[in-house]
Amino acid sequence: MNEQAITVVQWAILFAHYSLLAGLSAYGAHRLYHLLFLGPWTREDRSWAAESSAQEEDFRPKVTVQLPIFNEKYVVERLLEKVAELDWPADRLQIQLVDDSNDETSAIASRKIRELAATGIEVEHVRRADRIGYKAGGLDHAMKTATGEFIAIFDADFLPNSDFLKQTIPCFQSEGIGMVQTRWSYLNRQRNLLTRIQALMLDAHFAVEQVIRSRSGAFFNFNGTGGVWRRTAIEDAGGWQSDTLTEDMDLSYRAQLLGWRFEYLEHIECPSELPTTMPAFKAQQHRWAKGAIEVMKKVLPSIWKSDHSLHIKVESTFHLTGNICYLLMLIDCVLFLVPSIHIRQNSEFAYWLWLDIPLFVFASLSHGLYYLYGQHRLGSGILQRMALMPAVFATSIGLCVNNSRAVIEALLGQVSAFVRTPKSGDLSEVEKARSIARLSDYPALTARGADRLEFVLSLIFFGFVLMFALRGWWLGALFLAPFCAGFFYTFLQGRMIHRAGKELATIEDEVLQTDEVIL
Repeated sequence: MNEQAITVVQWAILFAHYSLLAGLSAYGAHRLYHLLFLGPWTREDRSWAAESSAQEEDFRPKVTVQLPIFNEKYVVERLLEKVAELDWPADRLQIQLVDDSNDETSAIASRKIRELAATGIEVEHVRRADRIGYKAGGLDHAMKTATGEFIAIFDADFLPNSDFLKQTIPCFQSEGIGMVQTRWSYLNRQRNLLTRIQALMLDAHFAVEQVIRSRSGAFFNFNGTGGVWRRTAIEDAGGWQSDTLTEDMDLSYRAQLLGWRFEYLEHIECPSELPTTMPAFKAQQHRWAKGAIEVMKKVLPSIWKSDHSLHIKVESTFHLTGNICYLLMLIDCVLFLVPSIHIRQNSEFAYWLWLDIPLFVFASLSHGLYYLYGQHRLGSGILQRMALMPAVFATSIGLCVNNSRAVIEALLGQVSAFVRTPKSGDLSEVEKARSIARLSDYPALTARGADRLEFVLSLIFFGFVLMFALRGWWLGALFLAPFCAGFFYTFLQGRMIHRAGKELATIEDEVLQTDEVIL
């Protein structure tokens, strides 16, 4: 290949790399726009608060609390006990355990429901013959016997405070309010490095993104749990539909398109449990990423055809397409990132600086500021959280294989099952480790092909980090190090759980065989 052809190839690689980076930077610039412009100038509209405080004692409508579960034997009793403590008139409260379980969960739940019913609490055990539609199908089925004017929803790992309904229901005195969402907090935030990383990421979503979207008049979504719906808003929007993996986001957009307004109550916490293992976390992320793209395909054309403002249309587009960033990052990592660094290392560094710096600020630094601003708004120690930022960035990079697979599946219209996020509840540490390791508790959480690709990418990036360091190209080596760490971390954590599950299954099989011999 002659020198001219080599130059053309180099420019093609650089063009592809910078084009992908520009796409990532667009989302980063949008996040900076939120932090620097929308955030400081949007103020919480609590005009309903003064009105509701005067009428609060007189506003006690019938509320149905729905608890959708599937094989939650470790947490179902705790969930029922906590919801039974809600401070609301007993004759105006209905609890529905929407139970699709096919293990011992249902028997455990039935015993607890009988116990609660004996105390005068209205509790219904909603069962159906199949699991068609997964969570959305279960909720839709439960609506047939729900008697409440308002529907509060809690996943199996959520533990609402006793005054939850007293704090949220008054918002609905404004007739146009269709849904009220509260902020998640985390019971097991300090459990391990992964839970601390997740908490920091989700803190930013609930303390920054949801706040800014709600106060600026943009559409935002019900988070699937820890919120309350007006029943007529659900019915008006077409009810729960199971053609996406994120039925909560789907219903939210359909309802807001019809003019229903949502309220986000940042000051009200709803404690929950974070996934404690990488396979569980990746399964949850896969579901969220794929579901968001499915919702994008379903509702984004209607949003742009609607009479809503340009602000709403643009914000909805960024919101629903955000997970495409993972695909852009993966394409760059696999094809163009390392060659582009090598090309630039052999050219004048100052020549590229004018392009590298702004793109780095938008594509990377903006996300760091976003996470730290979330900690600031929640009153957490910034310096302590800053120490987690390298791990947060590495984990985000490591997730790009898993989440890119989700995006591609959604774009291609590939249907997949709703995989629950396993919970371990209040088990002892020994029991918790056993439940986490058991393969039967983690059906099809991650694809083995994705794990292998993560491992291969970690080796490739490690090789280039080593090569750049030996050649004295320290800037390139430093830049690639988080990619190596991120891919290896997500791969290693997944394999550790997989191996632990195999070992535990083998041990239990041996115990069972020994028992049979003794018998």
